Amino acid sequence: MQENNFLKFTKQVVHNMPVDWLTLTTHRLDIYNESKAKTEFLEQFEVLFAQNNSEENELMELPTAYDYIRLGHPLSCVLEWTLARTHKLNPQSVISFSSETAPVLSVLRTNLLKNKNTLVAYFSSLPKGFDEVAIKKIYGYKFETQKVSNRSEIKDFEGSVLYISEETDDYSVFNNIDFHVSIQSGLGSMLFILGENKDYVSDIQHVRRRETIAMTPSNSLIALNILLGNTSKSTSNSNRATNKSSVIASIKEITGTQLEPTVASSGLSMQYAIMMGLIDHAQENHPDKGIRFVVPTNCYGGTNDQARRVAACLDNVEVVDLAVDGDNDMVQSIDVVLEKIAKEDAIPYIIAEIPTNPRVEVPELEQLKIVLSKTRQTAQGNKAIDSVFILDQTFCPNIHFLGEGEILSTVRAISYASGSKFPSGGKCTAGYCAGNNFSGELMEKIHLHLAICDNEATDLQYEILAAQLPSMNQRIADAYTNTREFVNFIKEHLPEAKINFVSEELAKEGFTPSVFSLDLPTKGNSPVERENYKRELNLVLINKMITEIPTESKYCVSYGQLKGCYWTIPATSTQGTTKEGDKDYIARVALSGNMDLEKHKAVFLDFVNGIS
Repeated sequence: MQENNFLKFTKQVVHNMPVDWLTLTTHRLDIYNESKAKTEFLEQFEVLFAQNNSEENELMELPTAYDYIRLGHPLSCVLEWTLARTHKLNPQSVISFSSETAPVLSVLRTNLLKNKNTLVAYFSSLPKGFDEVAIKKIYGYKFETQKVSNRSEIKDFEGSVLYISEETDDYSVFNNIDFHVSIQSGLGSMLFILGENKDYVSDIQHVRRRETIAMTPSNSLIALNILLGNTSKSTSNSNRATNKSSVIASIKEITGTQLEPTVASSGLSMQYAIMMGLIDHAQENHPDKGIRFVVPTNCYGGTNDQARRVAACLDNVEVVDLAVDGDNDMVQSIDVVLEKIAKEDAIPYIIAEIPTNPRVEVPELEQLKIVLSKTRQTAQGNKAIDSVFILDQTFCPNIHFLGEGEILSTVRAISYASGSKFPSGGKCTAGYCAGNNFSGELMEKIHLHLAICDNEATDLQYEILAAQLPSMNQRIADAYTNTREFVNFIKEHLPEAKINFVSEELAKEGFTPSVFSLDLPTKGNSPVERENYKRELNLVLINKMITEIPTESKYCVSYGQLKGCYWTIPATSTQGTTKEGDKDYIARVALSGNMDLEKHKAVFLDFVNGIS
C-alpha cells in the first residue's frame, strides 16, 4: 500500500463513521476491555487499514477507545493516528487535548516529579490562560520561557525543550525539541512527543484522563476535515454567548445559588479547578499553613486519584482519608478528622458525595451542619481555620444544599456535578460548580484556575447543556420512579439480597437518586469462597441483563442517561484507583425514566429462578 493511502483511508473512515462516534461519550460499552483500552482500538483499526476496509459496520464493531472522552475516543484516536502517519511517528506519541494549556502542564508535571528542567519556547504567544507566575507559584512547576521567531533560535538547554506554535511540521528535523504543542485554534491542541521521550506517554495520558479531556468528538472531526482538506478553520457558527447565558441561569435555578457558577469540560476538569483554586486561596491568605484534602476512602477513583496527584506535586498538601460508608458515619468521621486538622493548624478542604457512592447513604444533615459550623482550636489554643465543604452533588443535583436558608448556606461550601450524568443526559462530559454566599472569594479563584488550565466547556458542550438542563429535574423524578419500583420488585423476589438505596423518608425530603447498589446473596464454606461466589454471581447477573436486553441494558458506570439501564461493579470501574481494601465488589445499577421496566423485571426474575 502506498504511503499516502492512509489519508484516503482516513477520508473514507470519516465519511462512513458510525453516528455513535460523534454523539456518545463512550462507544461500544459492550466491547470494553479496560486493561487494553489504550491499545485495542488502534490495533484493530490498523487491521482494517491493512485490509482497506472502512465499511460502517466494521467500524461499528471496533472496541471502546479509552474511557469516556476524557482519555480518548474513536475520533481522537483516528486524528492522532492520521497525524502520526503523516509525520512518521508512533500514534502513541501524538496526543490530542481539548485544552491549549493542559499539554504544557502535563510535561511540566512529569518533569517536576523527574526533577528535570523545562524550557517552554513559543513562536507567537503562550496558550490562552497560561499564567507563568501562577503556574510556578500555585502548581509548583519549574520552567523557563523563551519567545522565538523560528525553531533555530531556541537556545541550548539542559533539560526538556517544549515548543509551542500553531503549525505541525517535519519532525525529522526537530533535533533540539523534545515536545511540540500545536495549537488548533478554537479546537484544542495536539502534543507531539519527539525523540527519546516515549516514557512520558503514560504520564501525559494520565494528565489528560484526570485533569482535562481529549479533544472532543465534534472538534476532532473538524480537525480531521481540515487535515483532509475538506474544510477550513472558519467552521464555527456558535451561539456560545446565548447558550452559556442559558446554562448559567439554569445552574443558578437548579442549585438555588446567586454567585456566578462556572462550567468545565468535564467533572474532573471542574474538580481540578476547584482544588487548585482552593490551594491558591490558601497560599494567598494562609501562606505558612499546611493544606489537607479530606477524601472518602471508597469514593470515585478519579476523585481519589486526582487528590493524590495534586498532593504529590506540592509539599504542603496532604490527603486525609475519610470513612463514610457502611459502619462508618460521615458526620462522626468529619468531626474526628477536623479536630485532628485543627490541632495541626492546617486548612481543611472536605470532598464528599451526598448520597454516597456506591452505598447511596445520606448523612444526618443537621448534625453535618453543626459539625461544619463548630469553632475549633489549634494545639496552641488559637482559633483554627474553618473548613470548606466541597460537595459532589452528581447523584442528586436537584437538591438545594447551598441556597439561602438551606442546610449548607451558613458554612463555606461549594458543590459540583459531573455533566455526563443528569445535566446532559450522557450527551457530553461538561460539569459545573456553584457556591453559596460565603464562597465568593473561593469561586473567583476557581474561575481563575479553570481559565489557567483552559478547561472551560466547549461551544457544543454549552449547546448541549442549554438544551438538557431545563428538563433535568423532571428526568430525575421519572428515573427515581422507575428505580423505586425496580428496587421494590427485587426486595419481593430476592429478599435475601442487600439493597443500598434511599429510604422513602429521604425521598420525601427530595433525595431521589436513580441508582442503587445490590449485594447479592452468597454461599460457601469460607469467607473467601463466599466472596468469590458473590463476585461471580455479579457478573452472571450483569451479563444476563446486557445480553438479553442489549438495546437498553449497558455495562457502564454512567448515571442520569436519557434512556436505558446501566450496570457496573464499582470495584472494577469507578473505584479503579481506590485502595483494594476499600473497594466495593457489588453491583451498581442506574436506571433512566425511559426504559422497558417490565422487561427488566422479567429478565431479573429469570435470573433469580436460576439461582434458587
